[in-house]
Amino acid sequence: MTVASVHEGAPRVLIVDDESGILESLRILLKTEGFIPYTAHGGKQGIEKIDELRPDIVLTDVRMPDITGVQLLSHARQVDPDLPVILMTAQATLQSAMQAVNEGAFYYIQKPFRNDELVAILRRAAEHRRLRVENHSLKQEIRRRDKSDASRPIGRSKSWVEVLRLAETVAPTDSTVLITGESGTGKEVIARYIHDLSARVDHSFLSINCGALPESLLESELFGHVKGSFTGAVKDKTGLFAASADGTFFLDEIGETTPSTQVKLLRVLQQREVIPVGATESIAVNTRVLAATNRDLEEEIKRGAFRADLFYRLNVIAVHLPPLRQRTDDIPLLAESFLARSALARHEAPKVLADETLDALMAYAWPGNVRELENALERAVILSAGDTIRVEALPERVTARRAEPLVSERTPVTPTLEAIERAYIQWVLQNEGGNKSRAADMLGIDPSTLYRKLARYGDA
Repeated sequence: MTVASVHEGAPRVLIVDDESGILESLRILLKTEGFIPYTAHGGKQGIEKIDELRPDIVLTDVRMPDITGVQLLSHARQVDPDLPVILMTAQATLQSAMQAVNEGAFYYIQKPFRNDELVAILRRAAEHRRLRVENHSLKQEIRRRDKSDASRPIGRSKSWVEVLRLAETVAPTDSTVLITGESGTGKEVIARYIHDLSARVDHSFLSINCGALPESLLESELFGHVKGSFTGAVKDKTGLFAASADGTFFLDEIGETTPSTQVKLLRVLQQREVIPVGATESIAVNTRVLAATNRDLEEEIKRGAFRADLFYRLNVIAVHLPPLRQRTDDIPLLAESFLARSALARHEAPKVLADETLDALMAYAWPGNVRELENALERAVILSAGDTIRVEALPERVTARRAEPLVSERTPVTPTLEAIERAYIQWVLQNEGGNKSRAADMLGIDPSTLYRKLARYGDA
């Protein structure tokens, strides 16, 4: 909806009447009084002009041969609930005036009227419009700030902050976004964040996991179907693309879709329309598409498993989420947030992590990423009787000490000499099958020295 003219200049007024003389006289009057007038000859043309121009005020006759002013009012209210509509009539009755007000008319004026009377009503309508628009904008800005503060994905590591900045940059646009990253890194969280900061925030955010449904059911969910199109289709069904009109539709795990579904998705992105299963006519859709995958789609294209043209349509803006092992600085913040959320749900004070528990969380590689961290802490909360979560409450896979791999995907850091020595001793022990005597021989040190070092490292 375009309402900028209320702020930027003179109000735009659409005049609707079936008499050319009245249209011209009113057009001259309004232009003289500082309005920007547009005219429509009859109700049908009036509806077209409302859709095309999105005026600030509508001034319409009630009795017209094709469409009445009250019908025009109803259409205007559907297009823009805040659009002031002023009805003019030469045959005013109390009943018709009450009907007009009940239908949402701003004012009901009887012909003939004085010019200054009409201008005064139009000025009040323009001021009403301005205040409604400003109030709506203020509420929307407050809502966005609240949502931004409340739902801003947690993290302070450099890689995560870069992700958030990119999300915040693309959010106000309508561009398609492809979010990539390992399972559990928070792809849907970022998608919701983009939606919350977008102009579509007041409309729905719908999502679907493309890998969770068979092809036939997935296409019905995405595009809808008509009654009788397949066994079990006992009535028409609206697809999620149509259901998310004016909002955001998140396609999770899009890399799992079949070539047939990919063709239909490409049509949606190119034509902005869908054809329900079993239908012959298309339906226009106005939804922003966000997609996510944990697959390397460029590799999938080389294998022939994913369409290159669909990839380029999706990959307008690419947002890659780093795995948790590359943002370990965020683990304490994430843990604090999860524990606070758990406490709120249980109506109790948040539990705290013992130092050794936090150390274990920081040392673990988290192959399941943020989702695995949340699940581990949920388990720890349940198993911890007191206010403090001890390391024993964590899953064994988290607390089990293991050698650091010599090659990893972690962001390289400068290791200490002790860390290098420890890693080398663990590597030799692994190669010797855990035999400390043979490991000591390989290291060129006495077994007693090896035992002392292992005890110091906590690996004895």
